[in-house]
This record gives sequence, structure tokens and C-alpha cells, in this order.
Amino acid sequence: MKNQVTLFKNASIFMLDRIIDQGWILVNENGKIEEIGEGSPEVLTHDVIVDVQGKSIIPGLIDVHIHGGNGYSFLDGRYDSLAEISAFHAKHGTTAFLATTSTASKERIIKALTCAAESFEKGMPGADLVGVHLEGPFINEKRSGAQEKSDIRLPSINEIDEYMEASKNLIKLVTLAPEVKNGYEAVKYFNDLGVTVSIGHSDANFKEVIEAIQSGATHTTHHFNGMSPLHHREPGVAGAGLVLKELTTEIIADGIHVHPEMVKLLFEMKGVWNICAITDAVFCAGLPDGEYERVYVTDGQVYLSDGSTLAGSTLTMIQSLKNVISFTGYSLFDVLPSYTMVPARQAKIDHLKGSIEKGKDADFLIIDDEFSILSTYVKGLEVFKLS
Repeated sequence: MKNQVTLFKNASIFMLDRIIDQGWILVNENGKIEEIGEGSPEVLTHDVIVDVQGKSIIPGLIDVHIHGGNGYSFLDGRYDSLAEISAFHAKHGTTAFLATTSTASKERIIKALTCAAESFEKGMPGADLVGVHLEGPFINEKRSGAQEKSDIRLPSINEIDEYMEASKNLIKLVTLAPEVKNGYEAVKYFNDLGVTVSIGHSDANFKEVIEAIQSGATHTTHHFNGMSPLHHREPGVAGAGLVLKELTTEIIADGIHVHPEMVKLLFEMKGVWNICAITDAVFCAGLPDGEYERVYVTDGQVYLSDGSTLAGSTLTMIQSLKNVISFTGYSLFDVLPSYTMVPARQAKIDHLKGSIEKGKDADFLIIDDEFSILSTYVKGLEVFKLS
């Protein structure tokens, strides 16, 4: 579908530093934001007018940790799977995402990365595929969670190079355990390649986290989950993420992976500009309760067959946003950075996405006062409309 010059008017527009109560946005034929204004729009050349009728326009939500949805997984290694994931999550507020692997054989990971590179060139029907999050296989078996233990491997520069080549350098974020053999070298190598390095599925102690930061780590994966816990004599990764300003922390705010009061604590201690909200959604996000391959879903909770190990989530970004507002008492304006600019920064796309600014991609949502999504726009094109 080709872009047209589109004027959005009569909108409450959520900017980085303020809300325009009655404003307008002009989107050009390249899907970029051309102009933003207040009040009645000037006489502007346009092809289409969208009257927002007083509803809110907020930046599109960016998910840097998403494995699948609607019955499909990134590790399927097929374009149609990624397209289904893209379309599903666009309905729920995601306008850009990092397709995320999990620990698997090298061959399976390479197949998925090759597919991501091809899909990136082809384009997505919904949320924009902007890169890859390599979660595993370089993790600690002690904190593997639902990751496949038999496929965990020590970091290898040769294997890293194979992954970068297969993805055509689309890997933007990597989760690893720095304390394992060759771990710090891998942190430095990924950092030198321009990849954001995240500490996750890690049993590192506080001192080892400091060494990882000195090697280039700047992020933690699904904070409080899959990591050495907070203890008064050993803070572990969980404690380090709370107190070290060098680390941006992911959070799965479904109220299942992390207690709502702990979510609130994280926001109070870190602040919205140091928290990256994620879904960690797996293939069964959007599917009804039931038994699926290796997992079962009950009340939206995903467990391995052992009945106790959480295996990702069925969370969506818009539901996460609603949850955090409820858990913390913060306003929509207050929490938006954790869903927009912070993930954009960590994925190294904040020059293109993450806020409603002149020159950036026209990725945004039209929502009502109850945070229901009326429309999702990606690069100026409507990819979802509530019927």
C-alpha cells in the first residue's frame, strides 16, 4: 500500500515534553511526520484527512522482547510466521519490535536469523520488524528457566560471527550470562559490534555484574526473572539492576512474572527513563487456555508441563501499559517513555522511532480514554482499525 499525504486533526497529541490538547499532525508520502501544530490546521496540501474527534494520539509502543503470538513463533524460521506475529501485535499497540530467539540449536537459530534478514527487506503487514534480540544460547544453566538446557553453549566468537552474518547485522540486542566462561569477552565483542548487551538468565553476583558493565553491558533481561535474586548479603543481578544507573531494566508487567508491588518498586527506584517494558510474548499469546506443545495456558499464564516454570507470557504491550498505570498510579504521559523512547534507545532506533517528532516515522496509536486502540499506524499507514 502506498502512502498518501495525510492530515490528522482534532487530536490530543502526546509529545515527549507535553500534551497538545487540540492539535494536528501532517504525515508525508514517505510515512514521516512532516509538521505538528496546535489548534486548527493551516491550509496544507494533503490527500486524506483523518478527524481524530478529540481522541488521543500516542507514540507507537516498541517491544524489544517478543518471541511470537497468535500461534506463531519467530523460531519457526518462516516469513508467514513473522507476518502473523507482526499483525497480531499491531492490534495490541506494538508498532515496532525485535524478533526474539530462545536457546536452540545453532542451525535453528541461523534459520530464524536468515528469515529475519529476508523479512526485514520484504517488510511486515503490521508492526515494523526493526531487528533481532538474540536471547541465548550463551546463558547460565542455573537460571535457564524455560530455555532449552540441552542447547545452552559457552560464548564463541566464531558462533557470534555466524549469527551476525546470517542476520545481516540485524541483531540489536543480546541476552547472555557474563559470568560463564568467555562471557566477558563476548560482552565486549558484542558491544564493539554496536549490539546492546543485556545480562539475563544469569547467576552473576554483584561484583560480576560490575565487571560486565565495565565490559559493555547496559541492560537486564526481564528483570527479577531468570537471574540471581536480591539478598541482603548478595544483591545479585536483581539488586544490581535496582541500584546501578548504568543498567536499563526490562520488566514483564503482567502481574504474574513480577508482583505488582515489585513493579511499583522498580519504577520508583529506576524511573521511567531507565525501564524498558516488554511482553516476552510467546506463540500462544492470543490463543485460548489449553495445552500446547511443551506448555499449557491457564488464565493467560504460560507454564511448562512441570506446572511451575513460567514459559514466557501472553501479555500485549497495551495491556502492560494499562497494568503499569494501575500498579504505580502514574499517568499515561508519565509511563510512556518506558514503552517508546527507552526501547527505541536500547534497540538503537531512537533517531527514527519512539516519539512524535518532526522527521520521525509516523508510528502512532489513536486511543480513547479507556486506552482502547481505535487505530494503529506504522509509517503513516493504518495497519489496524477497530471494527
